[in-house]
Amino acid sequence: MNYSDLCMQYVASGIDLLEKLINVHVCRFQMAAEPVNLNEFQELARLALPKMYYDFYAGGAEDEHTLKENVEAFHRITFRSRILVDVSRIDLSTTILDYKISAPIIIAPTALHKLANPEGEVATARAAASCNTIMVLSFTSSSSIEEVAASSNAVRFYQLYNDYTAVEEFGRPLINQSQLCSNFEADANETMDASLSWKDLEWLRSITNLPILIKGILTREDGKIKAPSDDMSIALFCFPCSLRLKEDSFPFIHSIKAVEVGVAGIIVSNHGARQLDYSPATISALEEVVHAVKGRVPILMDGGVRRGTDVFKALALGAQAVLIGRPVVYGLAAKGEYGVRRVIEMLKDEFELTMALTGCPSVKHITRKHVRTEQERIHSML
Repeated sequence: MNYSDLCMQYVASGIDLLEKLINVHVCRFQMAAEPVNLNEFQELARLALPKMYYDFYAGGAEDEHTLKENVEAFHRITFRSRILVDVSRIDLSTTILDYKISAPIIIAPTALHKLANPEGEVATARAAASCNTIMVLSFTSSSSIEEVAASSNAVRFYQLYNDYTAVEEFGRPLINQSQLCSNFEADANETMDASLSWKDLEWLRSITNLPILIKGILTREDGKIKAPSDDMSIALFCFPCSLRLKEDSFPFIHSIKAVEVGVAGIIVSNHGARQLDYSPATISALEEVVHAVKGRVPILMDGGVRRGTDVFKALALGAQAVLIGRPVVYGLAAKGEYGVRRVIEMLKDEFELTMALTGCPSVKHITRKHVRTEQERIHSML
C-alpha cells in the first residue's frame, strides 16, 4: 500500500468515525427531544436560550448554597409506605381556597416569560387551564394582565411585590394594570420601600375585600398569624373570565414578613433562593411554620420541587399544595405551551405513582407518618 492509499484509508476511517459520532448525537437529541423528567427540560432550556437569559432564570443568590439545598433537602426525606391498601383508584384533586384543582401543583409567579418564549405568560396561562390548575401571575410579567386574562379561563392569582408606591397605585379603581406591570422594572430601584412592615399589610387589607396570602415566611415567629376575619371574601380570588377588569378582581400575594396579621394563607418560600443565601431550604422550614399555624389557614410552599415524590413529601409535612417556578419556565423555553403542560403532567404522573406505592388513594390520606426526615433518621440511630 502506497502513501496515497494509506492517506485515503485514514480519511475514510475518519469519515466513518464522524458519521458514528453524528449518529450518537442525533440519538441523544431524539431522546432529549421528548424529556422524561424535569431535569431534562432544564437542559433543553439551557440549549435553547441565550446564556444571559438562562442564567437569569437558573441563578440564585451569591454562592447559590440555598439554591442547591432547596433541591437536595428533598433527597434526605424518605418514605414510610403502607402495604395492602386499595389503590385501584387514585384521586389527586384538592381544593385551595374553595378552588378545586386537578392536583396540589400550582404555577408559581416567575418573571418575564417572554424571554423564554414569544408567547410568554399567555402560553403559561393556557397550559394551566388545560391542566386545571392555578397560575400565579408575576408582578414582573412580560405580558399584560389583560392579555393573560383573555387567554384562557384558568384560575389566576396575582403577585403584588413589596413596592409601597405600586401597592397604593394598585388600590385605585382606575389603575391601568398593564402599565403598572410594564413600568415596574424601570423604577424598581427607586420605588422599593425598605420601611414596609406588617402595619402596611393592615392598610392593604383595609382597601380590598380580597384574601391576602403572604409569601416568604420561613419561621414559626412569622408563622403565628391571625386567621382571616369572617367578612374576608374569597369569591374574588381569581381573574374574571372576561376581558373587563376591575380593581377588586385580583388576589394579592405580598412578599413581606408579617407578625400576627389576618391573612387567608401563607406561602413558605425563600423566593427561589434568589434573595438571602444560606436561608433554609423551604422543605426544611415547612414543618416549623405548620406547627405554628395549627391549621388555621392554608399553607403552600415553593422551592426545589422537581419530582412528584417532592410534592408528596411537602404534603406529608403539612403543605396543602406546592408551587413550581423554574421548571415551568424551562418547559416554556424548550417547547412552549406544550412544554409547560408536560412539566405539570409529569409531576402529576409521578405524584400519582408515589401515592399508589405509599398506599394513599387520595390527597387526604397523605399524613406525617408517611415520611421520615433526616432528623428522625439520625435520632433513630442514637
